[in-house]
Amino acid sequence: MSDDAVASLSGVSRTYGGIAVLDSVTLDVGPGVTAVVGPNGSGKSTMLGLLAGAAEPTTGTVSVTDPSGPKPVGYLPQRVPFRDGFTARETLAFYARLVDADPDAALERVGLSDAAERPVEALSGGMRRLLGIAQATVGTPPLVVLDEPTSGLDPGMRERAFRTATRAATDGTAVVLSSHDLELVDDHADGVVLLAGGQVAAAGSRGDLLDNYDVASVDELYRAVVGESVAADASPAVHVTGVSDR
Repeated sequence: MSDDAVASLSGVSRTYGGIAVLDSVTLDVGPGVTAVVGPNGSGKSTMLGLLAGAAEPTTGTVSVTDPSGPKPVGYLPQRVPFRDGFTARETLAFYARLVDADPDAALERVGLSDAAERPVEALSGGMRRLLGIAQATVGTPPLVVLDEPTSGLDPGMRERAFRTATRAATDGTAVVLSSHDLELVDDHADGVVLLAGGQVAAAGSRGDLLDNYDVASVDELYRAVVGESVAADASPAVHVTGVSDR
């Protein structure tokens, strides 16, 4: 792990049923917003799950700064695991108590103060994602991992959720998120990791990558890097029943 890295993967592979979904990945994640992009089945969710500690690598190691802290990692998976029958405040209060944090302050940060007394099942999809971001960031962990925080949202709510997620990247915090919305990645990400076929095709600061590939946007970068990788690879993405979204 480099001196300024908040988390790192070293020679990490992850297999499901003997099939590699992530293959020999070495990567340092520093403070700021790092967006992980790639085709479906390229290993994005698997990488984020490994960073969050929700899964163990088959080979290699995952390291996080100060893993013994009160909350070393905040994690929002693709499917928000909130139970019906509780209000937004009650839901967040459960997580806040674990790290001695203020649930109302966390709700205010994501713009959900007015919805604090609504049952979780009455929240819109966008509000549930915002509540998920609040849950992941409560307690100010040094590493925040968000798997598709804007998935299934309309354009306005995608912008709001993405902007809310990236606000957490302050005071040395690393926010790692996956997204298919390359325009939002262009607007908000400090660094970009491009995956193809379970491997890192390119990684670095957004500005450096745009310069290195002589392109003007992350969309063009994606086409230049991942498009070429996919065309050159007979099996660009791992597709396994029940695993293809990983």
